[in-house]
Amino acid sequence: MENLPTWVPVVAAAILDPQGRALMQQRPEGKHHAGLWEFPGGKVKPGEKPRSALIRELAEELGISADETELVPVGFADEGEDAQDRPLVILLYKLSEFSGQPRSTEGAQIGWHTSETLLPLPLAPLDRYLAARLF
Repeated sequence: MENLPTWVPVVAAAILDPQGRALMQQRPEGKHHAGLWEFPGGKVKPGEKPRSALIRELAEELGISADETELVPVGFADEGEDAQDRPLVILLYKLSEFSGQPRSTEGAQIGWHTSETLLPLPLAPLDRYLAARLF
C-alpha cells in the first residue's frame, strides 16, 4: 500500500523588489480560489525538496531563476482541521535576489504591492494569513 501524506505541501515566495514591494499573482479562472491573489508558487511533487520545488515553480510561472540559497524561510500556514480531504500547508520563503524580469507565463495577472496595497487585495485565505505576518 502506498504511503500518502495526510496533507499537501505547497511552497510560495514572497518575492521582494528593492523598494520592498511583494510580487503577487491572481488565481486564474477555473481554479480553486479563482480571482483571489496569492504569493507565487505551487505544490511540491513527490520526492521533491521544498526549495527545489519553489525554484521550479518560479521558473515555470514567472520565467525567473534563483539560487536555493537565496530562499529565506519566513513562515507557514495550514488549513487546519476544517479542511476537506488533505489540507494544504504553505511554506513561505522570502526571495530578494533573482535573475530575469518576472512575467506571467501562464496568463495570470501579476503585480508589485506594498503593504498598503497588498493587504486590501482579495487574498486567498492562507495567503492573507501569511501576508499579515510578512509586513
